[in-house]
Amino acid sequence: MTERLFFTHDHLTAELEVLTCTPHEAQFAVTLQSTIFHPQGGGQPCDTGWLGKSQVLRVTQEAGCVVHYVDQPVATGPVIAQIDEQRRTLNSRLHSAGHLIGNVGETLGWMPIKAHHWPGEGKITFIRGEAAQAMEAEAIQRQIDQWIAADYPRHLALEDGSRAVGFGELPAYACGGTHVQALGELGQVTILALSEKKGALSVRYEIT
Repeated sequence: MTERLFFTHDHLTAELEVLTCTPHEAQFAVTLQSTIFHPQGGGQPCDTGWLGKSQVLRVTQEAGCVVHYVDQPVATGPVIAQIDEQRRTLNSRLHSAGHLIGNVGETLGWMPIKAHHWPGEGKITFIRGEAAQAMEAEAIQRQIDQWIAADYPRHLALEDGSRAVGFGELPAYACGGTHVQALGELGQVTILALSEKKGALSVRYEIT
């Protein structure tokens, strides 16, 4: 099983240990003893970057291991890994913004059931709780703006292999994704639209 260093650190570069490198179609599949690369999953796109001079094109979770698909082979042993910082920052901002929308929904009696934190496609889906109140874009926007202005810091909790992520006084969510260190890093989060279909309410959002 690959150790996920991004669970506890925000490293953009690190020396890692290559365990295997095998041809896979037109690419090469690389496993590492530990990784700073977030694989696609949990509603978040994967990190990209470099292992030495090899470009990391995509990263997946496969049977307990994180697999890094690169454009040219990597020798086993130590290698310098580097994350694409711009992509990581964007994904982290989108994911953290999604958590805030989930927090707002829960204060109004809605339960988040699905999240999609992709650029240009940000969306959180809720179902009604027993005491669900009306949810409006303007009210969500006001609350998120207040939390961002408060610049709540991120806090992490690890227990029995699970990880929870929260901000300031807000409830934490079980989450394996990457996040900003404090809400002031989010910049502008904009609620675009709400739509309800077959008992599920979707909130679309973007960051600028």
